[in-house]
Amino acid sequence: MTAETASHQTARAVASQSTVPLWFLLGAQFLVAAAGLVVEIVAGRMLAPYVGMSLYTWTAVIAVVLAGFSAGHWVGGLVADRPPRSALAWLAASGALGALTTLAALPLIRLVSTPVLNAVPGPIGGIVALTGILFFLPSFAAGIPSPILARLAIEDRARSGRALGALHALSAIGAIAGTLSAGYLFISWIGTTWTLVVVAAAYVAFALACLAMLRRHGSTGRETGPATATAGILTLFALAALAATPFTPATACTVESRYYCIRSIDVGADVGAPARLMVLDHLGHGINVLGEPTRLEMPYVATIDAIARARLGGLPERAFFIGGGALTLPRAWSAEGDRPGLVVAEIDPEVTRIATADFDVETSRFTVTHADARVALRTVGGFQVVVGDAFTDIAVPAHLVTREFYEEIADSLAPDGFYLMNLIDHTDSLRALAAGVRTLKKVFPVVEVWVEAEDFAAGGRTTFVLMAGTAPSPTGRMVLAATVPGVPSRIIGRIPPPRVAGLVEALDPPVLTDDYAPIDRLIGARP
Repeated sequence: MTAETASHQTARAVASQSTVPLWFLLGAQFLVAAAGLVVEIVAGRMLAPYVGMSLYTWTAVIAVVLAGFSAGHWVGGLVADRPPRSALAWLAASGALGALTTLAALPLIRLVSTPVLNAVPGPIGGIVALTGILFFLPSFAAGIPSPILARLAIEDRARSGRALGALHALSAIGAIAGTLSAGYLFISWIGTTWTLVVVAAAYVAFALACLAMLRRHGSTGRETGPATATAGILTLFALAALAATPFTPATACTVESRYYCIRSIDVGADVGAPARLMVLDHLGHGINVLGEPTRLEMPYVATIDAIARARLGGLPERAFFIGGGALTLPRAWSAEGDRPGLVVAEIDPEVTRIATADFDVETSRFTVTHADARVALRTVGGFQVVVGDAFTDIAVPAHLVTREFYEEIADSLAPDGFYLMNLIDHTDSLRALAAGVRTLKKVFPVVEVWVEAEDFAAGGRTTFVLMAGTAPSPTGRMVLAATVPGVPSRIIGRIPPPRVAGLVEALDPPVLTDDYAPIDRLIGARP
């Protein structure tokens, strides 16, 4: 053996000892990518009870997460060229930081949501600010390892291209696995709180593995000592935070389903009788007074009920409900007996289960189908009235407010049937209201706008009721009896059609279609 050959063999042996195994790097990349995407999916659900689940919410989540990843990649790139021991210390530190910031989001959202949303004007700014405060740092921590892992993957390897290809493939596979497991498994089975705890535990395991690999690579030198010490301290803090998770405040939700954060709230003190409020994400979807099915506390529900009775001369035998919520109106209309012709399309079975358990609802009195309303409506027809209750502030299913859907509703109605829907808008804007009227007018010859007088006079965020049919309602003003003694009667009225037509002409809103339905922007718009 020549001296040169021996020298090469010695060099390869040293390189082998200083090189981090590829299997470790691939496993680390998979875990970090999966954890980052789980946090992204959970972010939308965590924000829902505070800002709703809308296009604005998901846009903010995706933007903030990508910003965090980008900043993390940049910082990771700055340290990627350091010796393997230093790089491993940085990997451990990033894992510990990921655990700490992920766990911190749980109490932080309760502490800062109200101050941030009150301080930042407009729904978009508030959503972006709150999302950034909660989820930028977890995403930043998740972005640090990728460039470090890539640099270690090509350390002293003849086939560095294959190593990099495998690393990127495992990153994509991890992201897919994280997305699917969060959306289809973790949230609906263990909830957002424990999903984030699992993510934090994975980060801690990653940090400990990096520290173990660092120890395998020999003693800590002067250059890597501070980084190793920092990583060790952060990991200890992360372990302590994990140990404290049993004391973390419980989720705001009564139930976290695949679709909503569902809350069942006792509002008996406010109503003056045993009553419960159902909240889906961040807005109320029905108040049921227990033992009094015909008592309608929410003004827009009472308005829909009054218009339907006035037009039909009584209760409908066949009606279709877009959305169930607390099932307040089907409950009221079936109070005197079974009405199987009342069909409710509620996409979330958990909403129906909670309504049955907590809200004094007998679902055997009418028909409930758990499907998207648009899909369910295509299989039935002949309805006297279709009731739409899909509006929840800026969180609106866009496919339920389009011309094409209204055409499907028209096809499902009996000859004299009509459509009643609630619509939320702000009195200093009314762009969503104008767009809704213009779109309905493309399908129905008569479109009316109703509102409770007191609600409209107060200004601000107002719930309107739109009636669309072939003939006008027999009256333009109704007085609803007070729900409790000593409370003034409620007055509902139809806004004069010329005034509505003038509003539509002045604002010139778009016709909402399946291809273009910017309802989120229209509701959030301000002059």
